[in-house]
Amino acid sequence: MIRQAIPHLHRSGNGSIVNNLTLSVQTGGGRGTGPYAAAKGALQVLTRTLAKELAPEVRTNAIMPGVIETRHHEVFSSPQQMEAYRQQTPLGRNGTADEVAQVVLFLASDASRFVNGALVDINGGRFLR
Repeated sequence: MIRQAIPHLHRSGNGSIVNNLTLSVQTGGGRGTGPYAAAKGALQVLTRTLAKELAPEVRTNAIMPGVIETRHHEVFSSPQQMEAYRQQTPLGRNGTADEVAQVVLFLASDASRFVNGALVDINGGRFLR
């Protein structure tokens, strides 16, 4: 998808790519999620590479969400796991999809026109523990 978008983003002269990584890039995959974390790690490298190669016409950044309360966790995480995640997060709660969307909007907007190659944690400080 990125390859197909690059010519259009270059023509605009003010393009922005925002990749979606995961907290697992920093903490490693767990319980069989190693391949998922490895793939996201490769996307992290691609993000930084594109940030250098596509600038100045296109900025490339990435978000790294932690535990976000979505349908995914309703299906794959027990209420006890979700509570444990809350307790492991310095802010004392899990994130929301709206909070992730706000960061993506910022990175895609002119408000972040000097942000390039950034990896933005959206995890309530969970990585700090």
